[in-house]
Amino acid sequence: MGFWPVGSGRGFVLRFSDPEYLVISRLQGTLLTRDLSTVEIETSGGVVYEVDVPLTVAERLPPEGAGIELRTVQVTREDSVALYGFLDPHERDLFRRLLTASGVGAKLALAMLSAFSARRLAQALAEKDLAALTQVSGVGKKKAERLALELSEKVRDLAMVPEGAPGVPPTAEAAVSALMALGYSFSAADAAVRKALSEQEGLNTEELIRAALSGQ
Repeated sequence: MGFWPVGSGRGFVLRFSDPEYLVISRLQGTLLTRDLSTVEIETSGGVVYEVDVPLTVAERLPPEGAGIELRTVQVTREDSVALYGFLDPHERDLFRRLLTASGVGAKLALAMLSAFSARRLAQALAEKDLAALTQVSGVGKKKAERLALELSEKVRDLAMVPEGAPGVPPTAEAAVSALMALGYSFSAADAAVRKALSEQEGLNTEELIRAALSGQ
């Protein structure tokens, strides 16, 4: 058997022991818990999955107890299997394409999609906007140049997703950009916005900026 069911209250959590046992591409169920980087979803069969999500997805999630469907990417390593979740197809597509670039693992791809909406990130890569790419923690000038070189043509179609399409959240991205304009580093701005979102939900951009500033 490729996994072990472990008791966890309402259902059981899936613990993978054989990475080749199954591939999960979509999850539908009840959102049990959520924070700014991880959610737990209970399926109708009582299995609870833990899924990592970027900030741009986390800020758009429904409240706990609501129904939810995530498109997922399963990343398998020798000693672990992780699920990464997205609300819209182009977000998942971009995450997959990011993973094809040399030196890009799931952690960095998630950080990039936390810093920018999928459309804005694809634009930055397609246009080789190094100034934008280097705002991501862990991406210096040389890495930004390499990413732009490897991915600019691969993501050009995703850069043309219509403005206002699902999956283009303005608030967190705009708040992080505003804090950076005030002199914050990306990592500090990102942390401040995450903290503010964890304390209050439903904030518009201006309110989120104020909350992030007051929390410092």
